Amino acid sequence: MEPAGERPGPRRASRGKDAYYLPGGKPEPGESAHQALIREIREELGVDLLPETITPAFTVQAPAHGASAGTQVRMTCYTADYRGTPAPRAEIAEVAWLSPADRARTSRATQAVLDQVWPRQGE
Repeated sequence: MEPAGERPGPRRASRGKDAYYLPGGKPEPGESAHQALIREIREELGVDLLPETITPAFTVQAPAHGASAGTQVRMTCYTADYRGTPAPRAEIAEVAWLSPADRARTSRATQAVLDQVWPRQGE
């Protein structure tokens, strides 16, 4: 159960990152997007996604945080139910429940996702 008005998932990596990011990553050779999603979430948050509930939501593209000018990141986002309690694992230093007030503390790609999830007031 997520706190009212907040969403799970954004996290801060431990390798000197100064912003919150969404968990996930790239598929390994021979791995499907769904397989990669299930593996990455298990590795980073210690929860098991229920494969039958995985649904594509949207894709965003934004400047990559901390990368050279012009470097873009493209993220395909999904929704899914899960079993377990999210906790930091692997390179994850912290798991946080974020609200729209936390937008400035996130990477630009995460901001693009949050803008899809929480349309900004007055726009």
